[in-house]
Amino acid sequence: MIPIDDIEALKRMAIAMLLGAFVGLERERADKPAGIRTYMLVSQGAALFMIAGLLISREMAGIGELSDPGRVASTIVQGIGFLAAGVILTTGRKVRGLTTAAGIWVVAAVGLLTGAGFLMIAAVATIATTAALYLVKKYVEEPQFIAPHHAPHASLTPLPPAEDQD
Repeated sequence: MIPIDDIEALKRMAIAMLLGAFVGLERERADKPAGIRTYMLVSQGAALFMIAGLLISREMAGIGELSDPGRVASTIVQGIGFLAAGVILTTGRKVRGLTTAAGIWVVAAVGLLTGAGFLMIAAVATIATTAALYLVKKYVEEPQFIAPHHAPHASLTPLPPAEDQD
């Protein structure tokens, strides 16, 4: 792992912001309330907390004390849980904001990975998350399929081809 100095910490923070913005762009395009800025800040914040944990651990080791940066990561997971829970709304049997909450949770993990220096894993996770958000939604909402949430007790059944109307 690359030791953290100021330049490395700033590089990790910037990468975390870019990765968060990448996922947030998909949410913004889907016209969701949490978009680029929210996802960018969540990822940046998680990276900064992880970087702080690593820097504190390094300083403590310098004076012969032990410190566990993993404890910082665990508190981020708890804090993001509270933040994400705030975007989930239920009305009767309808739940809104669950995907946004899950996205915020995943972007926090991306920020933690970036802050800890695991840049490749963070980048691949970002691509996978964005693909899941975009491609799965696109597949479920394609007009040639009847999606289960639009027709009760239906499965994804192809519709017959539409006739040409000239």
